[in-house]
Amino acid sequence: MVSRYRPVTKTITHYAANACLLPICQLHGAAITTVEGIGSTKTRVHPVQERIAKAHGSQCGFCTPGMVMSMYALLRNTPQPSMDDIAEALAGNLCRCTGYRPIIDGCRTFCQEANCCQESGVTNCCINGENGNSDEAEYPQLFDKDQFQPLDPTQELIFPPELISNYCHWIFNTCQFLVFLQLTSQTPRPEPLTFQGERMTWVSPGSMDQLVQLRSRHPGAPLVMGNTNIGPDIKFKGIIHPLIISPTRVTELFETTQTPEGVWVGAGSSLSEVRTLLENLVPQYPPEKTELFRALIKQLGNLGSQQIRNVASLGGNIVSAYPNSDLNPVLAAGRCKLSVVSSGGKREVPLNQDFFVNFGKTILKPHEIVVSVFIPFTRKVQTFSTFVGAFRQAPRKESSFATVTTGMRVFFSEGSRVVQDISIYYGGMGPTTVSAVKTCAAIVTRQWDDETLGRAYEVLLEELVLPPSAPGGKVEFRRSLTLSLLFKFNLEVLHKLRHMIQPSLQEFQTPLPQSVSQEQNSQDPVGRPIMHRSALSQATGEAVYCDDLPRTDGELFLALVTSSRAHAKIIQLDVSEALKVPGVVDVITAKDIPGRKVRTMCGYDEELLAGSEVSCIGQMVCGVVADTRAHAKRGAAAVKISYEDLPEPIFTIEEAIEKSSFFEPRRRIERGNVTEAFKSVDQIYEGEHRMGGQEHFYMETQSMLVVPVVGYVSVAQTLGIPSNRVTCHVKRMGGAFGGKVTKTSILASVTSVAVTNRPVRCILERGEDMLITGGRHPVVGKYKVGFMNDGRIIAADIQFYTNAGNTIDESVLVIEKILLHMDNAYNIPHLRGSGAACRTNLPSNTAFRGFGVPQSLMFVENMITDVSMVLGLPADKVIQYMINMYRGPSVTHYKYQFNPENLLRCWDQCKAKSTFSSRRTAVDQFNQQNQWKKRGMSIIPIKYGIAFGEGFLNQAAALVHIYKDGSVLVTHGGTEMGQGIHTKVQQVASRELHIPTSKVYISETGTNTVPNTCPSAASFGTDANGMAVKVTCLKVLSFVQPWWVNVGKPGPVCLSRGPDLYMDWEAMEGQPYAYFTYGACFSEVELDCLSGDYRTLRTDIVVDIGRSVNPSVDIGQVEGAFMQGLGLYTLEELKFSPSGLLYTRGPSQYKIPAVCDVPLSFNVYLLPDSYNPHAIYSSKGIGEPVVFLGSSVFYAIKDAVAAARSQSGLAGPFPLDSPATADKACLASASHFTQKVRVGGSVGRWAGLWVGL
Repeated sequence: MVSRYRPVTKTITHYAANACLLPICQLHGAAITTVEGIGSTKTRVHPVQERIAKAHGSQCGFCTPGMVMSMYALLRNTPQPSMDDIAEALAGNLCRCTGYRPIIDGCRTFCQEANCCQESGVTNCCINGENGNSDEAEYPQLFDKDQFQPLDPTQELIFPPELISNYCHWIFNTCQFLVFLQLTSQTPRPEPLTFQGERMTWVSPGSMDQLVQLRSRHPGAPLVMGNTNIGPDIKFKGIIHPLIISPTRVTELFETTQTPEGVWVGAGSSLSEVRTLLENLVPQYPPEKTELFRALIKQLGNLGSQQIRNVASLGGNIVSAYPNSDLNPVLAAGRCKLSVVSSGGKREVPLNQDFFVNFGKTILKPHEIVVSVFIPFTRKVQTFSTFVGAFRQAPRKESSFATVTTGMRVFFSEGSRVVQDISIYYGGMGPTTVSAVKTCAAIVTRQWDDETLGRAYEVLLEELVLPPSAPGGKVEFRRSLTLSLLFKFNLEVLHKLRHMIQPSLQEFQTPLPQSVSQEQNSQDPVGRPIMHRSALSQATGEAVYCDDLPRTDGELFLALVTSSRAHAKIIQLDVSEALKVPGVVDVITAKDIPGRKVRTMCGYDEELLAGSEVSCIGQMVCGVVADTRAHAKRGAAAVKISYEDLPEPIFTIEEAIEKSSFFEPRRRIERGNVTEAFKSVDQIYEGEHRMGGQEHFYMETQSMLVVPVVGYVSVAQTLGIPSNRVTCHVKRMGGAFGGKVTKTSILASVTSVAVTNRPVRCILERGEDMLITGGRHPVVGKYKVGFMNDGRIIAADIQFYTNAGNTIDESVLVIEKILLHMDNAYNIPHLRGSGAACRTNLPSNTAFRGFGVPQSLMFVENMITDVSMVLGLPADKVIQYMINMYRGPSVTHYKYQFNPENLLRCWDQCKAKSTFSSRRTAVDQFNQQNQWKKRGMSIIPIKYGIAFGEGFLNQAAALVHIYKDGSVLVTHGGTEMGQGIHTKVQQVASRELHIPTSKVYISETGTNTVPNTCPSAASFGTDANGMAVKVTCLKVLSFVQPWWVNVGKPGPVCLSRGPDLYMDWEAMEGQPYAYFTYGACFSEVELDCLSGDYRTLRTDIVVDIGRSVNPSVDIGQVEGAFMQGLGLYTLEELKFSPSGLLYTRGPSQYKIPAVCDVPLSFNVYLLPDSYNPHAIYSSKGIGEPVVFLGSSVFYAIKDAVAAARSQSGLAGPFPLDSPATADKACLASASHFTQKVRVGGSVGRWAGLWVGL
């Protein structure tokens, strides 16, 4: 949080900001508060920290400090915030673990309007018109708000008085100085502040004169206010500016002046300040005068995030001249103007079509400075007014660059509907903000009616033309948006536009945990919603992650150099210039690896560092070792690699199939006789579906610190030393989701090579992490399905092709799991599947939460949906167990026997909890009454196999020490990455040793205590390690009873071996899983057919997780997995260049779900009376299965799209690939406007951007 004293108003302002965008030089005179400063577990935890932690809002904990500080800054300004305030404050924070609901639950306790039964976690809520004191209130709650300490604003940190006195020192100085001021009648001029770095100089002038002089002498030096433009360029693009001018101390840039015609706003004002100013002005004037103000307020509400708006300046936003700017089209349409100053004097510049020259360029001269922006009042003549509209469409509603934006203004002639004047500007339709001059000419002087607008649409299509290869892609969608947004403006003008549902966080509902047996000892923690053991330390910033470890003397930093070619020979690797960079110590290449230079997976070798050839962009070639991170990065940039391109790189699945580029073995499985069965069915349908990949986007990037004694098997092999000479320690990880299984060992091995007698640290930046490490496998599937007219599916043949990338990694294992889950919940008598991992020249894809199951089941459900559309039946009728679902004692297609009773119970309870039938009726009625908005709904089941298919992986070990004071130290082989494994293990030890959890300490995971561990994966971590701890505790207890508390004894390392599972692919049978986790999910969405934007109105999830060891942890896993699945199927999209370069390398291009994406009503139910004899305490693994249930939102969108198509006379199956982003949903809806758009020529694969399939 940044706090500043404002001498003009004599007030102190507090605002949250992104630390990565705040230059230290710009913080002169500011007070900075971090999460460590507001509370500590060693002194006093702040109420914000306490409530987020105890509401179970911290899992991996890496995002928690940001959440805490955003909320803390809000409370400093608004001690009793509304739910809208909370939603806005958290909109700029991302979390990959929790699904946001528990974070909101913790924050809502500060909100007075939420002072109802929801705060106690009751599902039926008075806000929804239901009785909060229902029978369900007797269930235990996830947290008790009455135990929270109250928020006392008087006890907050004060603003440092010395900073106030620094502003006022020229007043409160000596008597002689005051006399001098009186005699001279002059105010002392603040001197410029100058900060000198190695390659940059930062100057902060103290007055306008100084600023003008600096700008005149250095016209090429950038002006930095919020650093939201220059900062990312320096950080990610390596752009160097020898001189930076920061005019934050020039008061004229922050002044506001009201005139009869409008208001002049200082160009240095932050966007948040501009919004607040306009909001304060709107009530002071008649509505017809503030049309432009209200349009700007609307646009500012979704521009960036609160943290960005707090620092980004109005002037900077304008002169950056981004082609998809949110504000420039509105300001230009509203006839705003700029006041600029230079050494040549002052002038006013209108914001119009002539202002924007080219990408990032305006008509302003290099030495000119924007001082203020004039925002005029709108006019009214008799009964007709000026109408101003502002619209945007973006991949995500909040914190996302817009795809297309627009500002429109229309003025009617007096006493008629004849248009006297109109302005229409668009962003995102070219290299600059563009004016639709011809379209305006087609409207002006004519009646505002359907005929005029119809003609305008045709002119607009001809006027704003994008070539098929336009940067940014989505050409058809962007062109259709120009029509749709103009139509929306028309509806606004006519007062016929119905408001879309706005998110209201009041509708979140806290899930209910299971109740424990009344006979259970009150001290027994198993089955109770215990807070994550590290939650408080994570909320206070005390939790230590890899990069938090203090630097040691002589420590070095490693920066990686990656390939810039997708398929080429390395002709020369020139490191001479890198070695000349100050601070660079060495450059590590493949030749420097003393041991094994490759890692072998499934019979294929993967080079740790490329030697003679590269096979993808992003492949590691060498590493630069230096004394600081900055020097290492500079050295890496200085490495020169000469290539010779090899012919015909392969990027797509289709190219791989054409050239038979596969990793072996390919897999096939079949039961029944599919070929014969196709001859006896009523109908056959053949379809295809495409599903994109997904980035792990763990909050903590790949991080490692290697000291001369650290690492494990891969490191030992790389260094050519025994494994017992290497130790690997993992305290905790800031998320992983499968991305830290294989890739981390390679990175650790490379880092270890750089170690001599000095430690080496390697922390990947977000962009290079995304470039190097790969993600979820994209899949193309083709299916042929035979079915009867009543919906019974008799036979299906499905072919799966994954894009594995340039190395095999775990791709064949992913294919195997895809085929083993291709039946999902359906008993298809004749079922055949084949799968192949395609070898391409993209970065290798790897394990990801779900490990192929989210892809496999997606194709099965798409096939079910297509069958229902062919038959004209609701999808749930085709799914239901009376027709296709497993029922009674059943056998899978790989001959594994199981009982689907709990699957059917989940299905029935989900339909009942969601009031499925009544909601179906309501949705159909809504769709009949609304032309441009449609609702859709879907209910999806899941059957997910738990454990590793290879028996040797289903084992774990633990070490338990009992000390003389009665405390216990536990070490096991599982790694903590937010899934709560340490918390659950602590509960296990507490139960088995009959001691409180406070007596049990879980040490870090280390190979020096528990070696040869299996991956913490496959939702099997607690099953394996929990059982190992239980066995160890019982073994220790047998040694020392009944006097163990007084004896003190180190325990043995005990091994727990899980089920001996296997799969015989030749015989196509086996028992690859220990048991199944079941679930069902209902979702309902509302779709804006004009823009493709949607909102999830409701989600109900019923999951069978047996008897949960910790309901709060498991419910958090359910919600987090669902939101990750929602992102996979509707939002997250990887895009590559024609040369195979990943474009989406950071949060500005790659969008994961945010607070705005959480369902308005989000309910999770644990299936009661469920028992599982195959896992510890009858629990079940839950970390991965629910990812697929996020597809219920995809199929709800598809249901809404089908309703829109039906309105246009289109029926039957239609393609909608995953993710169902706004552009795909909009174009699939086939509205009048999308059908008008036709892209000339062939777009082809390389139309700007392409999705990595």
